[in-house]
Amino acid sequence: MDRKTFILTGGLTKVMWETSWPAVAAIVLYGINNFLDAIFVGYLINTKALAAVGMAYPLSQIILGFGRLVGTGAGAAVSLWIGKNEKAKLYRLFGSFNILCILFSLICAVPAYIFAHQLLAVMGGKGDLQTIAVAYFRATLVGTIFWIYGLAINMLIRAEGKMKTAAAMIAAGLIIDIILKPVFISTLDMGVAGAAWATNCGMIIYSLLGLLYYARGKSSFKTNWRSMMYHTEIGKKMIGLGLPEMILSVIGVVQSIIILNAIVRYGTESDLSFFTVLNRFFLFLLTPLFGLMRGLQPVVGINFGAGNRVRAKAFLRTYILAGIAVLFPFFFVTLLFPKELLGIMLPGHIAGSGQIHDFRLFFSVLPVLPVTVLALSYYPAINHAKKAGFLVILRQFVLYIPLMIILPYYFGVKSIYWGSALIEITAALATLILLIKPYFKKLSVT
Repeated sequence: MDRKTFILTGGLTKVMWETSWPAVAAIVLYGINNFLDAIFVGYLINTKALAAVGMAYPLSQIILGFGRLVGTGAGAAVSLWIGKNEKAKLYRLFGSFNILCILFSLICAVPAYIFAHQLLAVMGGKGDLQTIAVAYFRATLVGTIFWIYGLAINMLIRAEGKMKTAAAMIAAGLIIDIILKPVFISTLDMGVAGAAWATNCGMIIYSLLGLLYYARGKSSFKTNWRSMMYHTEIGKKMIGLGLPEMILSVIGVVQSIIILNAIVRYGTESDLSFFTVLNRFFLFLLTPLFGLMRGLQPVVGINFGAGNRVRAKAFLRTYILAGIAVLFPFFFVTLLFPKELLGIMLPGHIAGSGQIHDFRLFFSVLPVLPVTVLALSYYPAINHAKKAGFLVILRQFVLYIPLMIILPYYFGVKSIYWGSALIEITAALATLILLIKPYFKKLSVT
């Protein structure tokens, strides 16, 4: 049975397992990479360097945002076109894909490299902290094309339902990264820039393996991987379907700017290191959920493209329940062992009762996040990118940004943690209402 037939006819749970565990593994591996930056820098250099990396990290997410824009948009389009058997569009895909990756790399890297000092000042960087952050950020920018292309082409492979192949490529890049990090940071005495260069090397391997996959004709559809010809219709489709992810990444950076500036203004350097580690660990714990998100997209897209709309919606329910089940163990561990976890992530740091309380609040929302996150993958997959965009704008523009400006002013740094929990719960409820609204409309008609 080929992959398309399996996705269209296999049992819901079996399809979910076969398509999701490699995607979860792939995203967990990617999450380990981000988390290891914090661990290596914290242990091999010092907490100031860790705070500087935490300050620069949100800016690097803009780069990945462009990768997600192309990868999510192209992936959603590919899944729909595989379902509809539109071979001509699949063949012409790479011309627009290649051009967009190159264009967005230039848009990201050149101005960001020139204005790195100013950007890090906006993030709240001053003095030595700013200097260290700039060194890390500029080293990251040199590898921009590989960050964008590697992520986007890997997402394209996942869109075919070939999650194991995509996971193996990420693993290869991660192994290179892990081997080179201590070498570049300590042996070659490159400091924080060494951490970024190690990741760049991993991303080069990641990109080349993805390109080699298509060059050798391993894909489930015929495509001209060498093409540099932009097709307006295809490019527009990719950008439209991928835009919600890009908005999420950019607004996430704005959100980080606001939070980091609030910590710098109302807190201490210790508060900054504490938030950096918590945020990295939080994102790491979410990596299985992001894996389910990537597994859901091709399954829903192929079924929706083939006209199986009820089956596509049934998959969403199955994946949400799986997401809740996956996150519950993490939820309990973070609530029961906050001091032990902080001791591992911040060596030598003694957490007070206030920080332990903040830690628990920050992670208390884990069980509700599958609803919000998986909806962001579901709507572009069924060609309703505007609904995903609405959810992103509601969470970030309407809730997060205003509250993260107002709350710390009146209630201090601690409000960042309980305020974040309140926002996530509100966003999850709004998403749930949007998902079940069509169901109640059908009941009212009958």
